[in-house]
Order: sequence, then structure tokens, then C-alpha cells
Amino acid sequence: MPLPFDDPYNAFCTDTDAFLEGAAGGPLSGLTFAAKDLYDVKGHVTGGGNPDWKRTHGPATEHSWPVAALVKAGATMVGKTHTDELSRGIFGENAHYGTPINPAAPGHVPGGSSSGSVAAVAGGLVDFALGTDTGGSVRVPASFCGVVGMRTSHGRIPFTHAIDQAPSFDTVGWFARDAITFAGAGEVLLENTIEDHAAPRLIVADDLFTYADAAVRDALAEPLNKVRAATRDHESVTLAPAGVDTWFGHQAVLQGREAWETFGDWVDANDPRFGFEVAENYLIGRNWSDDARAEAAAARPGYRTRIEDLLGDDGVIAMPTTPFPAPPRNSLRSEQKARRFRVIAMTCISGLAGTPQINLPLATVDGRPQGLSLIGPRGKDELLIDLARKILD
Repeated sequence: MPLPFDDPYNAFCTDTDAFLEGAAGGPLSGLTFAAKDLYDVKGHVTGGGNPDWKRTHGPATEHSWPVAALVKAGATMVGKTHTDELSRGIFGENAHYGTPINPAAPGHVPGGSSSGSVAAVAGGLVDFALGTDTGGSVRVPASFCGVVGMRTSHGRIPFTHAIDQAPSFDTVGWFARDAITFAGAGEVLLENTIEDHAAPRLIVADDLFTYADAAVRDALAEPLNKVRAATRDHESVTLAPAGVDTWFGHQAVLQGREAWETFGDWVDANDPRFGFEVAENYLIGRNWSDDARAEAAAARPGYRTRIEDLLGDDGVIAMPTTPFPAPPRNSLRSEQKARRFRVIAMTCISGLAGTPQINLPLATVDGRPQGLSLIGPRGKDELLIDLARKILD
């Protein structure tokens, strides 16, 4: 069936009529949501943002777990949303279907790869929307578009009947404009009540604030005070003593090789059409050596231990979600590549550690949204959602 509303943001896929009516009487009854076109809906082809992928795959045989859970809880899925090709982008640009409009900063990218989902939420077309986050694909668009968005603990929510990219990084995430709606969807997806938690300890990642633009640091100063007011035992640390670029280098190797292993045989068999940046990402991933992968894999446990030691059971780490607000649409590829490196150097922290991270839409820079992030202990996603609810209330 067609969308029950106009879509001025190019958020929704127009080549599918996937629609699921929510069950009557559930806790999310009356709410609407959208699903990134990586999630399966039974009877419909999951397009993944690439026409050749859609052409070479048949209809899904099952709903993905998050979609089924939300519909069972009463929410109505009104459509599928655009994504960067096979989730291999961070700015929301798609060479085939176009770049969704950032409702909060027209003329600037929405962020990706969950670009359509964030545009649908920020533009008020749905109450909340599903995204996925491998290397920042929920956190970055949430920051760029000024909404609440979360990457969950790796493995916390089943990533079944969905298009994988890099399985050791892939997570379920979602967006909402307010913390109450966000928490309601979270209770369904996490299969747990978001209860009141004691104030957690706060660790401020000084090096990540330094890594961000000066204008971002200035804009986040007062929001950081709001976080301090809701937490205790404040301390500041250098989160990555070896430098965040080192963390990023290892994350790039691991994610890139995994992505090539996920899609390489299909690329080889079908010679698909890709935008330049996506094609380049696959070539880089394919060409990482076994030695480089072994080195990165050996370093990863140390990164995880570093984060776990800082967080303990009751800590949260505060950091800028992105080092800059949404950049302009249609930038030169060379400019976007440099920006991509800087963004992922920050988002790789939770990716490598497998920890949950939530974006709080608390600031603006030159009229564009800028997010502040909180990272929590692995498996304690509810702690972050409760804290966000208190800060944003």
C-alpha cells in the first residue's frame, strides 16, 4: 500500500509497499515506525540500498526479529527507508536512490547508513524508526539530525533476517525525537523494563573532546554540565592513550575484511553497480592482508579491556558523538573521505568494545544539530536509556 503521508525528505523506499499493521492493545499501540531497508519483511525483497542486490534476491521468508517484536507490541510499520548501499557509508549518500534530506539542516547530509530512518523521525513522519549500527550508522545520523539514537550492546538484540555487513560489529539501533518514545520502543526491543537507576559514575573522555572541532567543544560545554548534574564521581581521562587513530586503523581492517567476506562472492558473481565511495570501501577491505587482520584482531581485546576497566558496572563515558556537525551535501569525494576518517575514529570506540552508546541531541553548531554521546557497560543498555530520559526530560 502507498505511504499514508507525503514524504518531502526522500526518506522512504518507493520500490516496495511493505506495510505491517500493529497488533491491537499492545504497549506501542497507536505509534508508527519505519524500518531501514536492511531488515526483512516477509514476502518483500530487502533491497539494501542497491538495485542489483534487490534484483538478485527473492522475497524474505520471515520478518526480522526487531520488526516482528515491534509489530507484536502494537506499532504499525508504515514503510522501508533508504540506506547507504549495503550499509557501506556514513553520510547517507546513495548513488542510486538519492540522499535523504536532513530535516534539521537542509542542504547538509543526514548521516548514514540509516539515513532514511533518521530523516523520517527528524521530519516527524513516524514516531520512531529502526536503523542498524556497524561503524556509526545510528549514532552519526542521530547527531547530524538532532534526535535520540542508540547503538545497542553487540549481540543484545537478535540481528536475524537482516542484511549483515560485518557480523562482529553489526548491531540493532533505533531513533526517536523524545526520550519517552525512545524508551517505550527500547523496552520492547530489549525485552526489559527501563527502570530507575542510581546515578552512574561519569568519565569524560578528554582526548575525544580535543579531537573534535573547537566549535563542537564549545557547544557541548553546557550539555556536559547537564550530564554532570545527573551523575556522580566525575573524572576526566585520556580514553585512548595510543591515539584514536590507532583504534580507527584496527577497526577499519576488521570491519573492511568482514564486509568483503560477507559480500565478496556476490560482488564477484554479479559485478554490481556501486557509487565510487562504496566501491572503494570494498576494494580496501578486500586488499587488507591476513597479517594486518591478525594484528588488528590481537589488539581488539586490549581495547575492550580498556573500556571495561573504565566503565566497571556503573560508569558512563561522555564524548562528542561526531567531531563536527553535518557537512554539506554534494561535497567533493576527497573532502568526504577525510571527514569519514575523522568520524569513524570516534565511533570505532564502541564498535571495537561492543558497548552500547546513545546520542543526546543537546547542542547546535552554526544552526546544525550536534550530539553528545554516552557509552555504557556492555549489556547495560537500560542504564543509558534511563539516564537519557532523566537528562532530556
